[in-house]
Amino acid sequence: MITDGPASCDNGCNQKGGPAARDFRIKPLDIERETLITLDRVLVLQGRALGFGPATPLLGALPELDSMAVASLLTGLEEHFGFIVHDDEVEGAIFATVGSLTTFVRRKLGA
Repeated sequence: MITDGPASCDNGCNQKGGPAARDFRIKPLDIERETLITLDRVLVLQGRALGFGPATPLLGALPELDSMAVASLLTGLEEHFGFIVHDDEVEGAIFATVGSLTTFVRRKLGA
């Protein structure tokens, strides 16, 4: 869930006194849920992923998560969270569990 962060006018108010840009942030506890929502959407799991926990195995345990789906999932995460994943960052361990995938997303977000 994306929420408005604190808006301030320290260095960038527009002429009408409002903030020039908003600081959008995802609450730390929501990162796992947003990751699961993306996983569910990309793999077309029809809501199953929303019941997954940090220890839920992914790669090798979900038949839907094959090599093509990994590429689609990375693209989905990039689009959803607004970061870029470079080829040299991708390794199988990222997709071992929901927890490892969420840790990867948190690291990319700097959270």
